[in-house]
Amino acid sequence: MDKPTPSAEKVLLASVDVSLPLLDTPYVWAGATEAGFDCSGFIYYVFTTAGLDLPRFDTLSMYTNSSYVDKPHPGDLVFFENTYRSGISHAGIYLGEDKFIHAGTKKVEISSIDSVYWKDKFIGFKRF
Repeated sequence: MDKPTPSAEKVLLASVDVSLPLLDTPYVWAGATEAGFDCSGFIYYVFTTAGLDLPRFDTLSMYTNSSYVDKPHPGDLVFFENTYRSGISHAGIYLGEDKFIHAGTKKVEISSIDSVYWKDKFIGFKRF
């Protein structure tokens, strides 16, 4: 799966538009509101606001309930393993050019998949 359907592309692009104004929102464990986010709560909030009806998944459930993408588009999911626990443990939203937006340890931020910290933990791109 690479090229999104027109309806999927609309949600993917909307997710980027929804996510960017949330930069610098504080990190809050289990947070899923503009008061604060954890990584899965951030993705849940962004995609439901962008028009996708989905349950409040944890990171592993998001990974299980999405499909691999070879050529990612902005709005696709980015998954990482072995961050604060072993296995699938972190996710963000792809912005393009190897950048992704996510709820980091202190706040919502933009990071590079190729950075020293993230590149060895990167698993792949997926799409709801």
